[in-house]
Amino acid sequence: FAFHFILPFIITALVLVHLLFLHETGSNNPTGLNSDTDKIPFHPYYTIKDF
Repeated sequence: FAFHFILPFIITALVLVHLLFLHETGSNNPTGLNSDTDKIPFHPYYTIKDF
């Protein structure tokens, strides 16, 4: 019973740590370099394009 109670908390903690490491440099950036200069912000470019 204790294992079934503790397991969701352990999984949640692992998922949060995983997301933290993914968003540290970007999930689609295997080099680890800062790629902010290559990105186009969604707003206003794509919101205006959708209209």
